[in-house]
Amino acid sequence: MQLDFKQIATVTMVLFAVIDVIGSIPVIVDLRSRLGHIQSGKATIVAAIIMVAFLFVGEGLLKLIGIDANSFAVAGAFVLFFMALEMILGIRLYKDDNPSTASIVPIAFPLIAGAGTMTTILSLRSAYDKINIIIAILINVIIVYGVLKSSGKIEKWLGVNGIGIIRKIFGVILLAIAVKLFAANVKGLFL
Repeated sequence: MQLDFKQIATVTMVLFAVIDVIGSIPVIVDLRSRLGHIQSGKATIVAAIIMVAFLFVGEGLLKLIGIDANSFAVAGAFVLFFMALEMILGIRLYKDDNPSTASIVPIAFPLIAGAGTMTTILSLRSAYDKINIIIAILINVIIVYGVLKSSGKIEKWLGVNGIGIIRKIFGVILLAIAVKLFAANVKGLFL
């Protein structure tokens, strides 16, 4: 395990695209208007703990239920592929129920550390060093905290079109990463 700034940058961008905190600003603003205060610090700390814990125990959980890392990485590539399509095409393939409370649920889980993020973390684990993934998680948590704290200002500054453009750009990046993950791990299924 060694620090690799290229890996950190790549994993940070992947997680940023999957977490999609900029695209979640309308949801966050809606929650804030309906429920009042959102505990930004609590939500980001819980999300970070969930993500780092899953990085270390996720593979053990998979082994417990009899799934190898290559199979999970290929499945993760499919999840990323469909998430990227949602971002690029502006469609919803997956819909959450309307939440009644904020902070831990639904902000920390599943908005920040949801199924897509968990799948991505395990998929990335097969290609990148853990230390670089942890640093990328921490960078994303700091970004998420900043966005949660200033979601109203960001929404006004970017506008609907700005948020849409950012989602599409990160959707294309996510699509390319999904293809790379699939190609890197699909061979392992047949060996």
